[in-house]
Amino acid sequence: MNDKNNSGFKLEITDVFKAIETAIPVEVIEQVLSKTKAKKMRNRSFPAQLVVCLIIAMSFWSRDSMKDVLLNLVDGLTDVGIKVAKYWKCPCKSAITQARQRLGPQVMSRLFYQLVQPVATKKTWGSFLQEYRVVVIDGTCFNLPDSQENLRVFGKPACRPSVQAAFPKLRLVILIEAGTHIIFDALMCPYRFGERARAIKLLRSVTEEMLLMWDRGLHSYAMVLSTVEKRSQYLGRIPSNVKFKVEKTLKDGSYISQINPDGKLRKKGYKPIKLRIIEYTIKLAEDSSAPVTYRLITSLLDEHKFPASLLASEYHQRWEVENTIGELKTHLLGRKTQIRSQKPREVVQKVYGWLLAHWAIRSLMFQAAEQAEIPPNRLSFTGTLKIIRRALPKFQRVQEEELPFFSIG
Repeated sequence: MNDKNNSGFKLEITDVFKAIETAIPVEVIEQVLSKTKAKKMRNRSFPAQLVVCLIIAMSFWSRDSMKDVLLNLVDGLTDVGIKVAKYWKCPCKSAITQARQRLGPQVMSRLFYQLVQPVATKKTWGSFLQEYRVVVIDGTCFNLPDSQENLRVFGKPACRPSVQAAFPKLRLVILIEAGTHIIFDALMCPYRFGERARAIKLLRSVTEEMLLMWDRGLHSYAMVLSTVEKRSQYLGRIPSNVKFKVEKTLKDGSYISQINPDGKLRKKGYKPIKLRIIEYTIKLAEDSSAPVTYRLITSLLDEHKFPASLLASEYHQRWEVENTIGELKTHLLGRKTQIRSQKPREVVQKVYGWLLAHWAIRSLMFQAAEQAEIPPNRLSFTGTLKIIRRALPKFQRVQEEELPFFSIG
């Protein structure tokens, strides 16, 4: 669009997210932009507000090109009294890429941490064990485009000498609310960094009123210590090779023991931590040759208030994090290379946009479930995603005087 045709047209604010404004209010986007240098971006045919919405919407239409996503995003605006196409032309692919580069990752990360939080109430099914909010921590990896920049920053998995991994990988550790699948904190890092160290850092968002669950891959003295220092409770699985000494057997079959620091931590003055061990077996199928033995450690020492059978049953809430990872990988990013950005800064930007898209879907599902008085996990994630795709343009079909997105002046 040349300056002559554009001289009477000004793009003021974004209103494309009217359908999901309860999850991602435009006002919050404006506030975040005002605190960063991104507010200085040219506010004309492709302002910073629209770039933010595009990055989030790329997860709603993950198989479409960025230009097609942008067209899907503003589709409803072409049906209103003022024909948007007469005053606004969709930027080309290179212009969209440059706009993303100018915006940078900081806006999306700030928006994520300003908006996202646990939402469950005591009435939300599967969200509380008595007074404790059930949260789960876990990690996964994602394929990135095979560019030199991504390879240098994120790296590839180690392979045999004659074999090379196909894609660079990003490691992502997430903290979710079990009853709602809300991801309320996340930490990304290069593939070579281990999950355990990242998980410990993610405990920054764990509070006293939470019961934290983890799988056996995250078991360590440091994990237990960090959780205790946050004054939260924990329930984690133990690897089969880790042994504990029985100090006191309780009436429900569980027993009291302690976890000891390794040699380095012991020299620094760290002490053993008292905990409780719960052992039980599960037969996976009728023809299974042997049942699977689970061993859990917990800080919940009172066998009367928290009997072993209750905690064993509750631990399987941990699998909700696997379902959440499936929502991210399969439904929001159903692509061979899930994160489609050639440069690391845009990779980080896209991951936060994708987490915000998941927040929008899950937040709206929670609101709908609360109104219908049913568990949020009874609703279909893919069904809600399809509804949002249809709703975004429909909510834009308003009267000309009600439309703040495009204006002539």
